[in-house]
Amino acid sequence: MTPVRWGILSTAKIGMQKVTPGLLKSSALEVRAIASRSLPAAQAAAASLGIPTAYGSYEELFADPAIEAIYNPLPNHLHVPMTLAAARAGKHVLCEKPMAITAAELDALRPYAHQVHVREAFMVRHHPQWQVARDELRAGSIGELRFMHVPFCYFNADPANIRNRNDIAGGGALYDIGCYAVVAGRWFFEAEPQRVVATVDRDPVLGTDRTTSGLIDFGAGRQLAFTVSTQSAPYQRVQLVGTKGRIEIEIPFNAPPERGCQVFIDTVNALDGSGLRTLTMAPADQYQLQGEAFSRAVRSEKPDASGLDDAAANMRIIDALFRSERSGRFEAV
Repeated sequence: MTPVRWGILSTAKIGMQKVTPGLLKSSALEVRAIASRSLPAAQAAAASLGIPTAYGSYEELFADPAIEAIYNPLPNHLHVPMTLAAARAGKHVLCEKPMAITAAELDALRPYAHQVHVREAFMVRHHPQWQVARDELRAGSIGELRFMHVPFCYFNADPANIRNRNDIAGGGALYDIGCYAVVAGRWFFEAEPQRVVATVDRDPVLGTDRTTSGLIDFGAGRQLAFTVSTQSAPYQRVQLVGTKGRIEIEIPFNAPPERGCQVFIDTVNALDGSGLRTLTMAPADQYQLQGEAFSRAVRSEKPDASGLDDAAANMRIIDALFRSERSGRFEAV
């Protein structure tokens, strides 16, 4: 297909170090421009990544007729406003997670849902390890999936870091990495939950949730338990336990593109792990795969509201978890 022409919105770290390098690997798209509110910053980023055009404002990028798709990695509270500005300019938008601060905030994008593609950037769903694990579930390899455990954490107590700022909306563990646990539950159960309950520990100085645990009830006995933390030793897993065995994804979220990832399947049920079978994926860049999938949609699919519906479904769960923090009880989704 004719390569889709992309513009990068801001010089955010994830864009510079993860997403844009992944996009640049692909022949299905072209990264034509990058914008920052500082022209020197945009020029430096463009030079380091080999991007032809640098803009000193977001508005200039939106006005560029050569740009078809925008990648939006701005801070969480700017996701909807800048995605809306891009959509109004006729650009398709791949927006970093979480796409909004609340599910209701996404309503502002509804008028453009059938004009441009707008999707949330959950790159994990494009990695082969997530697809292989779900294929194993669908094939009945571990029987009926009963419960999931998802721990995901890192340590960052820097008060200047955007994830730790409480003066603007969107900081803390649940927004930053809890959204991955939520999307994992929806992906592997292939269902939407009925209710949630959460317990939250907030940093006494920063005010953000530094450790959040949740129980998500998907009905019919299906449960997801997760803990996410911004002030714990780096660790991540997805553990799927069924009636006949279990599946474990070793590095489910920050899959390294330079080496193959591993999925462990155990159907022997020996407590010492002697029945473990290891599936090793070929090296894959989930950011490249995500960009290619979005580009194919731009070229071959009619825009619709499915991307917004998916983002809203995830946000309703996060909304309910925050309500549970305040109420101290289960909250309906």
